[in-house]
Amino acid sequence: MVGGSGAGKGTQAKQLSQHLQIPVIAVGEILRAGIANQSYLGLQAKPYVERGELVPDEIIIQFMRQRLMRPDVSQGWILDGYPRTAFQAEELDFLLTELQQSLDWAIYLKLTESVMLKRSLNRALADDKLEIVQRRLARFQERTVPILEYYDGTHRLLTINGEAVIETVTQEILAKLSC
Repeated sequence: MVGGSGAGKGTQAKQLSQHLQIPVIAVGEILRAGIANQSYLGLQAKPYVERGELVPDEIIIQFMRQRLMRPDVSQGWILDGYPRTAFQAEELDFLLTELQQSLDWAIYLKLTESVMLKRSLNRALADDKLEIVQRRLARFQERTVPILEYYDGTHRLLTINGEAVIETVTQEILAKLSC
């Protein structure tokens, strides 16, 4: 799942997970669990998470390696919150080749910037203040848009109108996946 702040990535990942009977791998949850368990990787990631920064690629890749080796992903998975950069997308492909897995589709929930801003501010989460949301939107443009180009160039990008209601977005995704 790829999309800006407020695009509904988590919501759509859960919907697809239920429909396809495959797990969602949410990077935020993996990081929080690693930090809570005080694992080696969790302790490395903790200072970045506490500052609200992106965890370095080499740490995230190790988290992903550990998660993708678990048996519950043998029939597939949905990634939520990863990759966040084109470099991470390329590294993910290398990792998946090594693990004899593949990423079939990157699903881009496309929204206008004004809708992203409105949805993010309406969530009323602690970090959804105007200046933080604007910074996230700028970061999305600079870091995530190259991911779209990467997956489009490898013919694995599905662009979905993320501004529609939840059920319509889910149905559009399923139709494009032919499920």
